[in-house]
Amino acid sequence: MGRLTPAVTRALDILELFLDRDETLTAPDIVRALELPRTTVHELLATLVARGYLVTERTGGYRLGVRLYQLGSRYAEQLDLAAEGQQVARNVADKCQETVHIAILEDTDVIYIAKADSTQAVRLVSAAGRRLPAHCTAVGKMLLASLTAQELHARIPDGTRLAAMTANSITDTATLHTELAHTRARGTAVEESESNNDASCVAAPVRDRTGRVVAALSISVPGIRWNPERRGELADLAAAGAAELSTRLGFRRAAT
Repeated sequence: MGRLTPAVTRALDILELFLDRDETLTAPDIVRALELPRTTVHELLATLVARGYLVTERTGGYRLGVRLYQLGSRYAEQLDLAAEGQQVARNVADKCQETVHIAILEDTDVIYIAKADSTQAVRLVSAAGRRLPAHCTAVGKMLLASLTAQELHARIPDGTRLAAMTANSITDTATLHTELAHTRARGTAVEESESNNDASCVAAPVRDRTGRVVAALSISVPGIRWNPERRGELADLAAAGAAELSTRLGFRRAAT
């Protein structure tokens, strides 16, 4: 790695002060926050204003300029959920040595758009592109739980008889609504042998830069390795992985 350029680093430090602030900043605010000389700060501010990265207010403060929005929009256009998800899935799989999936919701089904396989001898076999009923899977429950009541009712009206994949599958909407309420309260979803008699899963939500849930990340485990303690460990890993993918998609906690 080459040597960092101090002036560029300081300019970026100034811009990053705005990440967790909605208000404008004055030159003295920046001097105090970064402990830089006043002359240096004024020179950097003048440069950032001239290039459109900051805008001056009548009050003498500074706010973010349109150039940053243009760059951010360009970055967002280049994001690929499947590609970013594949990288994160591999990272999570490396940590837990289990199968990891990224899925999206389409009507009442989930579609797996990325996966990373377990390296263990006994592991689950699946494929990206596979489609399953959402109510039978952890990723599906997580995605259904993110819908508004009206959106959920439009997809699955009350009284709908739900198809079963195993004897443990949810088959009525009352039970589904209760399960989704638990999912919202926990922040993670759980499936115990509901789509596959020999597997259980945990899942967490993936958000885009607006805070909207656009996908879910799950960790799937063969029954021989599933127990309450392992479930808790995997739920934490799934949540961390989903948070990493959300960050890659531009989500910041303040957005919600």
